[in-house]
Amino acid sequence: MVSQVLVALGLSLVGGLSTSIGALFVVLNEAPNLKVLGLLQGFAAGLMLSISFLDLAHNAINSIGFLKGNLWFFSGVIFFAIVANFIPEPSLAQGSDLTSKKKNEDEGGKDMMKKHRRQVLFSGIITAVGISLHNFPEGMAVFLGSMKGLRVGLNLAVAIALHNIPEGVAVALPVYFATQSKWQAFKLATLSGFAEPLGVIIVAYLFPSSLSPEILEGLLGSVGGVMAFLTLHEMLPLAFDYAGQKQAVKAVFFGMAFMSASLYFLEISLPAEMSL
Repeated sequence: MVSQVLVALGLSLVGGLSTSIGALFVVLNEAPNLKVLGLLQGFAAGLMLSISFLDLAHNAINSIGFLKGNLWFFSGVIFFAIVANFIPEPSLAQGSDLTSKKKNEDEGGKDMMKKHRRQVLFSGIITAVGISLHNFPEGMAVFLGSMKGLRVGLNLAVAIALHNIPEGVAVALPVYFATQSKWQAFKLATLSGFAEPLGVIIVAYLFPSSLSPEILEGLLGSVGGVMAFLTLHEMLPLAFDYAGQKQAVKAVFFGMAFMSASLYFLEISLPAEMSL
């Protein structure tokens, strides 16, 4: 059993830390302008919405029923809607700010950029948390696949690794733009991938005795609700502001299509009796 857990842990590290590859694509290039950032925020929002509705909420409804799955999902929405009232939100400059900018263009421009950076950093942190929560059950899947055989676990780890590269980009890009620090961007994207080996540890040592499958699916469904709220409340407005509504909406649907294809690729990599 210990050797199987170690193998699963190693495979989950391969899959999870591929977010670092996505981060490298970001930090090896110059920080993007606001329009490019807005398009990529739209893409990241599409990834998050697809994970929320088509993965976490969908699986909860299929596993524990339509009513229970929806109750868990909307409990997550309501919970974070309440929490969001206590989170200080940076906002775009208002009309008075624009007036002062005309009087002192240099200072106003710097203040505006600081507000942009605070918004984008907050969005990047949201993305990192959401993707980490999404990666957690993937680690569980790697563990269960490894229990069935090394080939299954290896195939699944490779599939997850390919699937996680754009997630690393989605985390690293806003952090790099906001902090201008390549190390901070790389570090946060890498840490988001550590949720997968954590999922292996949890399912190997705690899950069998302390958490029923129904409660686990319900909790993941509520995570989907939290992610949906955060995406619509925080990420989409940024994408609209920076890239324009029409272009941002296209980026959102492209992100959703990309994640849906990626989830399908993961699904066919699993044995018939398993699912993410």
